[in-house]
Amino acid sequence: MIAVEGRVVISVDLESKNSHTFSDGTKIRLEREYNNLNQRETKPVNAIVIDGEGIKSGSQILIHPNVTHETYKINDRTRLSGEVEGSDIKYFSVPIEKCFAWLDGKTWKPLKSFEFGLRVYKPYDGLIEGIEPTLIKDVLYVTTGELEGSIVQTLKACDYEIIFQGINGQEDRLIRFRHFPDEDHEREEVIAVRDDLTDLYNQGKLQVGLSASTAKTINDD
Repeated sequence: MIAVEGRVVISVDLESKNSHTFSDGTKIRLEREYNNLNQRETKPVNAIVIDGEGIKSGSQILIHPNVTHETYKINDRTRLSGEVEGSDIKYFSVPIEKCFAWLDGKTWKPLKSFEFGLRVYKPYDGLIEGIEPTLIKDVLYVTTGELEGSIVQTLKACDYEIIFQGINGQEDRLIRFRHFPDEDHEREEVIAVRDDLTDLYNQGKLQVGLSASTAKTINDD
């Protein structure tokens, strides 16, 4: 199958997210959709590329959870290929802007028009122990691309967390945001580079991480 312009043809194991693999190799089933309406947590986002411009065939990528929908499904793929009906592996043709990252060896890298980041927190400096740091809203510490190592101001609601199956078979997470360094794009989400906050982080006065419980300063191991 060949993708048309602006689309990527992918295969998705619809059950790939419903498992957990322990460090000893033991694998158990997780019923993620039980009593959970958050599709970022329940729907699969790991996919394999069949064809797409600028994306190598066979690459593993991360997609938006809503694209494993009948709207994007290639309905005759099973019949034409002779595959067993009822297989959990289905085929879709999805917009390229719904594809966020690709796996390079053991490292996830952002696809075009996306970068990765971490949330920024102000540590509690009072006398009470065990108080978590405070989230600084609408800013991200950039971990990829031309702005790597900087804290940037974003538009509201640009902190999008991808929940996916890591290469070890366990749940993993990444924060992505839109960035178009070479063009003036209407969907650009970075509105300023915050040198003031970057300096505070480099001085060890701010923390970055996926969550308040995992946030660390630049001096932490």
